Amino acid sequence: MTNDDLAQILETSDGWIKSRTGIERRHIAGPGETTAQMAIEASRAALRVADVDPRDIDLVIVGTVTPNHIFPATACQVQDALGAVRAGAFDLNAVCSGFVYALVTGHQAIASGEHRLVLVVGADTMTKMVDWKDRSTCVLFGDGAAAVLLRASEGSAGVLATLLGSDGSGGDLLTVPAGGSAIPVSAETVERGLHYLRMDGQGVFRFATRVMAQATEQVVKKAGLKMQDIDLIIPHQANLRIISTAAKRLKLPMDRFVVNLQEYGNTSAASVPIGLCEAVESGRINSGQNLVLVSFGSGLTWAAVALRWGVTPSKAISPKYRIWWRWLLYRWAAIHRWLRQAPRRLMVRIIRTAEKQNGH
Repeated sequence: MTNDDLAQILETSDGWIKSRTGIERRHIAGPGETTAQMAIEASRAALRVADVDPRDIDLVIVGTVTPNHIFPATACQVQDALGAVRAGAFDLNAVCSGFVYALVTGHQAIASGEHRLVLVVGADTMTKMVDWKDRSTCVLFGDGAAAVLLRASEGSAGVLATLLGSDGSGGDLLTVPAGGSAIPVSAETVERGLHYLRMDGQGVFRFATRVMAQATEQVVKKAGLKMQDIDLIIPHQANLRIISTAAKRLKLPMDRFVVNLQEYGNTSAASVPIGLCEAVESGRINSGQNLVLVSFGSGLTWAAVALRWGVTPSKAISPKYRIWWRWLLYRWAAIHRWLRQAPRRLMVRIIRTAEKQNGH
């Protein structure tokens, strides 16, 4: 959906949106497309690139604020669809910071010695939560998903330092008022639009421009590095002015930042991993480079990871027979799901039939 497309349904224009956000287009999930479906596709792509058997995955973490359901966790649906039969799975809600929070959690799970292979996904369908009549919010968001695999390894590559932060006093700056235990969904909340995202744009902007630079500086220092040692920064893609302000505060040129929000808008927890994947695919990231992933979100939350990249993309190619093997595993996972669900559904039907007969 381009800015011109939005101008057909809102009192706005391409120039107005670009000048204030830097966004030109955003991608919208179809009517039947869900966060879980996008997360599954992204996970399968990660498994293909890393040439990994899904049965070797120990843990699945999905950073999302738009799960398919309040429960069960979307991560469980991803685990099931992949056939990751040995994996635990849970969702992590830190809104736009969700992927980086999940990445830190996955790193700690491996560092503890409890897990060897962790799948981390960032996925959100934010366009299902915006009021398409509110031009202050709906122009900002898009839908997307991306995934990475973490594995313990020897050598200097890997996570060098992590940083997590929060300030709950600012929770009202970006929120969906209804739908939780405080304001359960009702006809009144729907009528009042309380299930749509609401944002204090200026408050979020002031917070983001400050915390983006601070978190980057702190995680770089924690890693024992200097800013000039950082080859590339992959920030949350919320607003071009936020990124450019952070660059000025860090005294770094804009070409040291990955910026793709002009194409996708703000995809929440998916924005940082999409930027990471595109930077790898385009050749901007190579083995031995120092990177910073940094994000901020509702909560208020922020997170940063300093890491040294250790994967050479040209070597991360799956043989065709392995691709077909994973395809067969995914088909088997679907059949296995049906085989497990069918007896449960049959039992429910038998019980309900018996109850009706007894009732008569």
